[in-house]
Amino acid sequence: MDKIKIGIIGMGSMARNHYAKLKTIPEFEVTALADVNPAALQNYPEKKFSNGRELIEKGGVDAVLIATPHFDHASLAVAALKKKIHVLVEKPVAVHGLDAHRMVKAHTDKNVVFAAMFNQRTRPAFCKVKDLVERGELGKLQRVSWIITDWYRTDAYYRSSPWRATWKGEGGGILLNQLAHNLDILQWICGMPERVISLVGIGKYHAIEVEDDVSALLEFPGGMTGTLVTCTGETPGSNRFEIAGSRGKLVLEDNNKLRFVRNEVPSDEFCRTSKEIWCAPNTWEVSFPQMAAGDGEQHAGIMKNFRDAILKGAPLIAPGEEGLNSLALGNALLMSGVLKKPVKLPLDDARYVKTLKKLETDAAKRKGK
Repeated sequence: MDKIKIGIIGMGSMARNHYAKLKTIPEFEVTALADVNPAALQNYPEKKFSNGRELIEKGGVDAVLIATPHFDHASLAVAALKKKIHVLVEKPVAVHGLDAHRMVKAHTDKNVVFAAMFNQRTRPAFCKVKDLVERGELGKLQRVSWIITDWYRTDAYYRSSPWRATWKGEGGGILLNQLAHNLDILQWICGMPERVISLVGIGKYHAIEVEDDVSALLEFPGGMTGTLVTCTGETPGSNRFEIAGSRGKLVLEDNNKLRFVRNEVPSDEFCRTSKEIWCAPNTWEVSFPQMAAGDGEQHAGIMKNFRDAILKGAPLIAPGEEGLNSLALGNALLMSGVLKKPVKLPLDDARYVKTLKKLETDAAKRKGK
């Protein structure tokens, strides 16, 4: 195979951007499009289908890019994987763990590529932070803190599609939508926490039924702790990602300003050996080359990697199975805020689905439906 016939399922605003990027990658040939809204398919020359299932069954494609509303991701991915069609699914991979595990279970043929659109994994600064952590340059990790309040959204954004900002249509708010990227990066670099507790604001800044404000504490195996603050109602927002370890501290501002302050002597060793009362290790600042700045290839980078995995067997930047981690973390944070109690991970997915259904029912009652 030297050309990959790919279909796009769901032709909303994000998918239109994906369409344009796929057209610039020679090995991809967009041959089919699907959307439940016929108007979304106008002015495109490719074969058109009224829904994703029809495209999967009759489109004659080698691969699909799924960019539908969240609740459809799992069923469409399962259908494609069962037909040995390669799958690239937009984030989140699903709304809850029960659906996400169905996708993983359907991925029985490992020659079929299953990838997730976690494009932030291509950002040079995040790659550099991950490399430093994995090489032990920070020593024993002690604390992670991420303030992400630059996801500002207007009321017009939430009104742009009827499924947006609803439990029934979207399945959640900032934790499932915008923050899926940050939660993926957090667990990709630091691993998964074992317990979370959060405060969740539902419709705090907007007339919506889902969460748009979250403040949380995270507890990791081994004693590391974390804090997470995010919202879509604050401007000017902040984006500060900080990881402290025994050998120093990394601070990443605005996704590309990376600073590493290194201890001459690891903090735990200095604590044991110093004879002084008021002191701390001497430090120096480590500089980084330009490779730690910039946006990286983002969505196009994930698409090219998807291509290379299909044609050359290249390892995936973001395997679909890894989408379960950020999903579970976001679900746990929401569940903790709703129940007003700590939640342990791994998450009880069935219990979370019941919580989600209650949120949907309560929202419908408030609307008088």
